[in-house]
Amino acid sequence: MSRERHLVIWLAVLTVFCVLVYLLKSMLLPFVAGMGVAYFLDPVADRLEKWGLSRTLATSLITAVFFAAVIVLLVLLVPLLEGQVVAFIGRLPGYAAALREYAGPLLERLRTIVPAGEMDSLGDAASTYAGQAIKWIGTILASVWSGGVALFQLISLVVITPLVSFYLLRDWDRIVERIDVYLPRESAPTIHDQLSKIDRTLAGFIRGQATVCLILGVFYAVGLSLLGLEFGLLIGLGTGLISFIPYFGMMVGLAVGIGVALAQFSDLGSVALVAAVFAVGQVAEGNFLTPKLVGDRVGLHPVWVIFALLAGGTLFGFTGILLAVPAAAVIGVLVRFVLESYRDSRLYEGLGDDAGDRR
Repeated sequence: MSRERHLVIWLAVLTVFCVLVYLLKSMLLPFVAGMGVAYFLDPVADRLEKWGLSRTLATSLITAVFFAAVIVLLVLLVPLLEGQVVAFIGRLPGYAAALREYAGPLLERLRTIVPAGEMDSLGDAASTYAGQAIKWIGTILASVWSGGVALFQLISLVVITPLVSFYLLRDWDRIVERIDVYLPRESAPTIHDQLSKIDRTLAGFIRGQATVCLILGVFYAVGLSLLGLEFGLLIGLGTGLISFIPYFGMMVGLAVGIGVALAQFSDLGSVALVAAVFAVGQVAEGNFLTPKLVGDRVGLHPVWVIFALLAGGTLFGFTGILLAVPAAAVIGVLVRFVLESYRDSRLYEGLGDDAGDRR
């Protein structure tokens, strides 16, 4: 079979797979979450196997401990976060009024500098873009809600995810061996090499970035709470959780934290301390946490990660957000492979077949 025929078959398989994912997106969340948990815990299972435990026993122990820890955290944190979320929503009008008082003198000073016509144009443009941004964010949130946080999805997430995690973690090596049997023998070494690169990329981002987000969430929550910032626990944990979106998480947390601080504190020194917490977290992330825990194995540009997350959330809801980074990693590795193959080909050198034969 020619290489062109092989390519057509693989493209057809990929197309069918993408169509199935789109059609089944409403039921995939617990399976995707289970696969993510299993992938995250696989190194621990391998380590326990080396220590003499059977794969089944190691998987049972790891799964039980992991989900027990998750349940304990939820039991401890959910009541606190629920109260803070409700109170924060109730305080939003007061925060908006306080920020308007702060912004009033600045706007008046700006009016003395900028001509009235241009000031009105700036105001209209800001209102238009703000309305579009809110509508766009609302569309994504509605897609995430309808695709991932319905009652049935939550129930299936609680029931199915631990089962999927357990069986995938237990049978992972056998699944890999079974798939390997069906790979084209001629292309198997190349496929193995690319899959190894994909695994390194995913491990560096998912496992490393998850650890970074956890550390940042705890740091921000503790730091803001110690400063006495209202809803510091909610803001800190939220900032840490969305820090996997490059720059976006920190900027959102900083904006919310500074806004609450301006409305709460009467002195700018306290506001500066809140900003300092985020500055220290950003410095620690950029210079210590990310280089040590994620490293340079990822090879995913921040813009590519942001695009993948937004596209996944828009198309597939919360399931798409979970699939976005793995899909981006796979596409990134494959694109680099195609570009390397192109640079090694006669097409890159500008040589035809005849010229190549003469050489």
